[in-house]
Parts: sequence; structure tokens; C-alpha cells
Amino acid sequence: MPTRTPTPTTQVARRFRALSDPTRLRILELVAQGEQCVCELAAAIDVPQPLLSHHLKTLKQAGFITSRKEGRWNYYALHRERLETCVCTLEETLATYDESARLGRPGCAC
Repeated sequence: MPTRTPTPTTQVARRFRALSDPTRLRILELVAQGEQCVCELAAAIDVPQPLLSHHLKTLKQAGFITSRKEGRWNYYALHRERLETCVCTLEETLATYDESARLGRPGCAC
């Protein structure tokens, strides 16, 4: 069965899901300070290695981090442009909601 290419909406949803976990946000905070070795991330976050690997994979698939291998270690860095694109998408969504509210269109009653 051929693999379907995700729609832009699906890609955006996947990226926001990647940002919905506190551990992944902490990883992004750490790699925003500069490239981090997986051993440094493990020490800073204090989660089991398999769980850390899962979070790193999720962030990498969403495009928020890049990795490189040096010897037996993996190093992770922030992909700033992808994160900035996600922020712009959120700002555009909020602006659309604000515009709808200003025009008196039904919106969220939160």
C-alpha cells in the first residue's frame, strides 16, 4: 500500500502535537541554548533513555530538531526556522479568530 503524503493541515497538527508535551518543551529549551549531546539531555531531563529517545524522535519527525552522529554519540540542535514557522501559523490562526470575533461571527465561547 503506497504511503500517502500528509496534507499541510496534518503536518501542522503533527507539529503542534509534538509541542504539547512538557518533556519535549524542556528538550527544546535545552537545545535552544546550543547543540546538546544525548547524554547531556538525559542528565538534564532525568527520564529513562527509551523515553528520551521517543521524545527526540517525535521532535525530529516534526522538524524541530536536527541530529548528527559523532562516534557513538548523537548531538541534537534546534531547527529554529521550523519552530518560527509554527509560531507564525499559530499567530495567523489567532488573528483569524480575532477578526471573526470583531466581525461578530460565531466563535469559541471560552
